[in-house]
Amino acid sequence: MFYYLFDYLDKVFDIPGAGMFRYVSFRSGSALLLSLCLSTMTGRWIINRLRRLQIGETVRELGLEGQNSKKGTPTMGGLIIILAIIVPVLLFARLDNIYLILMLVTTVWLGAIGFADDYIKVFRKNKNGLRGRFKIIGQTGLGLIVGLVLYFSPDAVIHENVEVHNGISVENVNFPEDAAKSTKTTIPFVKNNNFDYAMLVGWAGAHKETAAWFVFVLMVIFVVTAVSNGANLTDGLDGLAAGSSAIIGMALGILAYMSSHYQFASFLNIMFIPRAEELVIFAAAFIGATVGFLWYNAYPAQVFMGDTGSLTLGGIIAVFAILIHKELLIPVLCGIFFMESLSVMAQVFYFKYTKWRYGAGRRIFKMTPLHHHFQKQGNAGIQAVIQKPFNAVPESKIVVRFWLIGIILAVITIVTLKMR
Repeated sequence: MFYYLFDYLDKVFDIPGAGMFRYVSFRSGSALLLSLCLSTMTGRWIINRLRRLQIGETVRELGLEGQNSKKGTPTMGGLIIILAIIVPVLLFARLDNIYLILMLVTTVWLGAIGFADDYIKVFRKNKNGLRGRFKIIGQTGLGLIVGLVLYFSPDAVIHENVEVHNGISVENVNFPEDAAKSTKTTIPFVKNNNFDYAMLVGWAGAHKETAAWFVFVLMVIFVVTAVSNGANLTDGLDGLAAGSSAIIGMALGILAYMSSHYQFASFLNIMFIPRAEELVIFAAAFIGATVGFLWYNAYPAQVFMGDTGSLTLGGIIAVFAILIHKELLIPVLCGIFFMESLSVMAQVFYFKYTKWRYGAGRRIFKMTPLHHHFQKQGNAGIQAVIQKPFNAVPESKIVVRFWLIGIILAVITIVTLKMR
């Protein structure tokens, strides 16, 4: 909104400083500061409103250290994050950008699904919340929207990176003059770092291109569902999901800026994505919102984000990575989410298998998701393969250690673009 206003003022009245709004760096910094201020300044008012409505967290007795102190803490705090993302983006970004429109749709769409889940839990006193199949339908619907828009929109195009070789080494990286629609994505650790989904449907013959887009849309649905659920599972300790998401958002912002900059894309040998620079503004607002939310969500938390926040954060990360064609980097970048989800799946599978095999179910971890394993006291009568650490680790220490791992994974994700 401000972009159009100040662009008009600059062209018509030549007002000094109005041209600053043409620069993505200035608008990104402004969006970050505004989102940070919004999340901290409006957070107290929203928390007080939630308390007056008696929107408190119901905690199941799991025998974890400090668990009882969380009872009654306001939930649905994800509203703070959503507000702090949407307002700065609407003010500082170019609203005719297809990528930005998809990110706004993602934020509202999954925010609504998460809000419905929290509403059922809190107001209808149904601890199961929104039925799982409705969540899956909602996530699948968003995946279809994103995938089909990328397929049909003439603005969603790329310039593929073409290597110019000098003997055995790469002398330069060029980009075709004409942009094109593509089902290619970046894959880490390999010499030719572009992977085309069309390679999976070579059997389709003349319909190979159409089949490739079908596979791509299925991949979008899978990524959106997996990452949003992974973020939801990670939201179990004070500040864990918000802090991890802020770290991931910073890495995605860097990747978006590199992908939208001709020289940087050439240097990193990744595809050039025109108009993706507006995503940097969204990433800045995302970082500001999540960091500002930590003002109230850091241990001991004054508010929980609930599914309203966690599903939204995961969906934003998934769609953002898809838009910049970096979705295959998610297992590394979102390693915390990945391990949390994997720990739950492994625990359930192993328990069912051992119950079938030995008549009694056994566990791999003391408790899942993974962060609860470190909270649980060892040798507590739990038949688990992994008993260490024997003593419960303080919640704040678990969160900070997971953040540090997240930072390492974010750095590795960016470094992989040059490790081939």
